Amino acid sequence: VQLQASGGGLVQPGGSLNLSCAASGFSLNYFAVGWFRQAPGKEREGVSCISSYERTTYYADSVKGRFTIPRDNTKNTVYLQMNSLKPEDTAVYYCATDFKSLCWVKEADVDSWGEGTQVTVSS
Repeated sequence: VQLQASGGGLVQPGGSLNLSCAASGFSLNYFAVGWFRQAPGKEREGVSCISSYERTTYYADSVKGRFTIPRDNTKNTVYLQMNSLKPEDTAVYYCATDFKSLCWVKEADVDSWGEGTQVTVSS
């Protein structure tokens, strides 16, 4: 059981990307979903999270005001809309759930991480 992130790419500073997180074999609707990222030589960090029923959203200070995390339960998908991208946003982005309803998703409780999707912000 894992989630698959997609939608990464190369974008110039100030640009936008929309990442998607899709689940196969189960419904995401009942669980909180988190986005994480890992830059070269750095530890993985939590970027954003959306809870299940209340759809409460949370953001790391470094992305507040620039990223949003909508979810579409009809498509069993959670997104990460990234605007005003900066070079320091460059990383591999992952989505995950610990099968609980509230944020933040605890990394230690994530059973499986997908491959992630590379985001590179560069001119």
